[in-house]
Amino acid sequence: MIYLDAAATAPVRREVLEEMWPILTSTFGNPSSHHAIGEAAARAFEDARRRIASLLGCRPGEIIFTSGGTEANNLALKGMALARPRGRHIVTSTIEHPAVTEVLAYLREFHGFRITAVPVTPAGVVTPEAVAAVLERDTTLCTVMYANNEVGTVQDVAALAEVCRRSGVPFHTDAVQAAGWCSLDVDRLGLTALSISGHKLGTPKGIGALYLRAGTPCEAVLHGGGQERGRRSGTENVAGAVGLARALELARAALPEAADEAGRGWDALAAGVLDGLPEAVVTGHTGQSGHSGTRLPNLMSFCFPGVSGEAVLLELERRGIVCSSGSACAAGSSEPSAVLLALGLDAETALSAVRLSWTRDVRSGDLAAVADAVVSSVRAVRGLGVAPRGTTLTDA
Repeated sequence: MIYLDAAATAPVRREVLEEMWPILTSTFGNPSSHHAIGEAAARAFEDARRRIASLLGCRPGEIIFTSGGTEANNLALKGMALARPRGRHIVTSTIEHPAVTEVLAYLREFHGFRITAVPVTPAGVVTPEAVAAVLERDTTLCTVMYANNEVGTVQDVAALAEVCRRSGVPFHTDAVQAAGWCSLDVDRLGLTALSISGHKLGTPKGIGALYLRAGTPCEAVLHGGGQERGRRSGTENVAGAVGLARALELARAALPEAADEAGRGWDALAAGVLDGLPEAVVTGHTGQSGHSGTRLPNLMSFCFPGVSGEAVLLELERRGIVCSSGSACAAGSSEPSAVLLALGLDAETALSAVRLSWTRDVRSGDLAAVADAVVSSVRAVRGLGVAPRGTTLTDA
């Protein structure tokens, strides 16, 4: 089997588990407990915070541990919006993850915020000019994801953050998909807040972190024992924090070589599929896919007009290749991807989407072989006359 759904979750890395193991077996105390085992756990927890802060170029006190990217986004957006907000207007994009869009819907419905979603280019790019055009004197905050989880487009978040800074607007980015492949230097990027999640990097599920610039007002979302300086109550996941620090260190050490190799795989996959299926559509940005490129080097999304994307997925799995049709959070939905619609694709074409995403262990030669399997799978499905939902076989 070749696993090509890393954008949904990555396999746990052995090095991460090995570093977590002592915390799970011997240093298992509650960090709030005032005895030897609890104090040892607290030291390991704060050491993980220092390591992550060093990687992000910030102070340890600016790192808040969470249960994952969704909670980090909730804390950032609800926390900043409800803590002495400047107005009730939030700017975002039309291609955000549900962990952002649903939070904004909540703020609109229950707290009266106005939400402005900036349109994207056909490549999925949010331009600084588009953001600048909708900022208002009392805009509360702006949130735009760093790298899209469905099509891989990487935003110039530094430019977007600078536009917001000039208007005095806090800027948050969901960096869950970007972590491990793009720079997370929060000072250079000029960010107010940044969300990451461990399981995309090789930790077990259940750990994430929010960078929140010192001095930024933020209302707590979880209340209880006052952990994380009162910003996120709940007994701390010490082993998860240690694992996240290790996973981020491993990812940093592998750059830029890993990104360049993944980018060569992206090129091989694109060339092979388009050679066999010239009608296929590559969604998202098709520019540089290596380190510091305009798209993630390890994610590629195709649409195959007239063919059911779900049927292609089943055919690929039969051939030993596991992938997806888009965001795992929308799996099973009968609706076309909102991200693909925002890029200008019609609903029928959006329902033909297939997303392939891989870890550093997948080599460019493997992806050249995958391209052949994709071509064969699409041809097999087309031969069966399996059309996307909402179309007829004659339409297909």
